[in-house]
Amino acid sequence: MELFQNVPLWAALFAIFFAQFVKIPIHFLFSKKVDFALFTSTGGMPSSHSAAVTALTTAVAFEEGLDSTMFGISAIFAVIVMFDATGVRFQAGQQAIIINQLRADLHNFFEHTKDWPQKKEEEKIQELKTLLGHKPIEVFMGALTGIAISIIIYTLIL
Repeated sequence: MELFQNVPLWAALFAIFFAQFVKIPIHFLFSKKVDFALFTSTGGMPSSHSAAVTALTTAVAFEEGLDSTMFGISAIFAVIVMFDATGVRFQAGQQAIIINQLRADLHNFFEHTKDWPQKKEEEKIQELKTLLGHKPIEVFMGALTGIAISIIIYTLIL
């Protein structure tokens, strides 16, 4: 089956899996806490988005060459994804931090009103996710991860 022979696809998928997995020990080194939820979370070091698109682009370069149309498409796709990870998604995370602070302040205000304690838990405002995007270093390290994965696959395995 041709799908199983698509090395760029598998390199990109492995890069996502690897980058998500490696977030757990990296987080442990800095916080001394194991958080398995990081495996399925967005944001953090390294960027799995960057790892995936750079693994894909590097694998396409090995398969098709640097002068191919597919490499050009893949490279532009990678740039857009990494720009989005550091720009729009990071700023959305920063806005979520401020919104969560506003929510906390509002909660403290209502805490002092008489009917707030009688409300059900599900009626309370849920906290927005603040770790949506990546810092530039996280994107850079994700990109290096993806490139390294494809280079290893093409030089040591294939």
